[in-house]
Amino acid sequence: MSAQAPLRIGVAGLGYWGPNLARNFAVLTASELRWVCDGSEQARTRAAVQFPGARVAADLQELLDDPELDAVALATPVPTHAELAVRVLEAGKHCFVEKPLAQSVEDAQRAVAAAADSGRQLMVGHLLEYHPGVRKLKELKDSGELGEIYYIYGNRLNLGKLRADENALWSLGAHDVSVVLALAGEEPTEAVAHGESYVRSGVEDVVFCYLRFPSGLAAHLHLSWLDPHKERRFTVVGAHKMATFDDMALEGKITIYDKGFDEAPQGYGEWVTRSGDIYAPRLPSVEPLRLECQEFLDCIREARPARSDGMSGLRVVRVLERLQESLRASGRGSTAGHDHG
Repeated sequence: MSAQAPLRIGVAGLGYWGPNLARNFAVLTASELRWVCDGSEQARTRAAVQFPGARVAADLQELLDDPELDAVALATPVPTHAELAVRVLEAGKHCFVEKPLAQSVEDAQRAVAAAADSGRQLMVGHLLEYHPGVRKLKELKDSGELGEIYYIYGNRLNLGKLRADENALWSLGAHDVSVVLALAGEEPTEAVAHGESYVRSGVEDVVFCYLRFPSGLAAHLHLSWLDPHKERRFTVVGAHKMATFDDMALEGKITIYDKGFDEAPQGYGEWVTRSGDIYAPRLPSVEPLRLECQEFLDCIREARPARSDGMSGLRVVRVLERLQESLRASGRGSTAGHDHG
């Protein structure tokens, strides 16, 4: 069987994250980095040096006009995601778009519809779904090792960059909502959020979210870029065992706790605490972004939806929008950057 020719990829948006996408598509054997694109001359100059084999463009249309280009990866500013994804798909190219897919359910639906109409793949960059640690959590959940999942909580905290156009819910929450939905396998019936704007008026820098699911599963998310700790951690509490994913840990990113309550031998509705072994399974040492980029190439080759396909991206936006509505209703003022009215 002869080897397939590499898929020709263009990357648009060369700010913070785009060069990382370009770097991976440039080294993967299944892809050829054909184009890099950005409106900034400075960004284009940097990219021309970093990726000498790629063509450089200032306008996305140059990529869309290339009949040999198979796909475009978008790492442009969030407000442009849905609109540009639609353009890419309507041009007959497969599309990878960074999270979130859109800033409203309506725009996300337009992108999903464009993918269906064009027969092209749409994948959203929910990076954590490709992290070996999160994949292990899902494996533990799906295998039944943890038992029935009672609740999940996540902390995504940092003394981080203050944003004017995006609050902590949309900037940080897209990651954690995607993980919770992947683990839950269902959408919440209840979505409540409370937050405060301490540093920049109207832009919440700390948000607390509560999600309740039809199965009885509950999830709590603490999102903040105003915190003394740098945490990226999920805890999953099941009926049989519990597990933690700590992305900041250098080793032992996944820890499994054989802890819980067992019914006492004598019965009578008595319960005893069980505290057994604690262990950390070995995880593959591979960059999650490399796995994510490979998934995009594989889903094009195999004509199948990606793990984080357009429908997955739409579900995440749907939950974020519900949380945003709750946040607005509970807030003390207007919220910048996300008026979906």
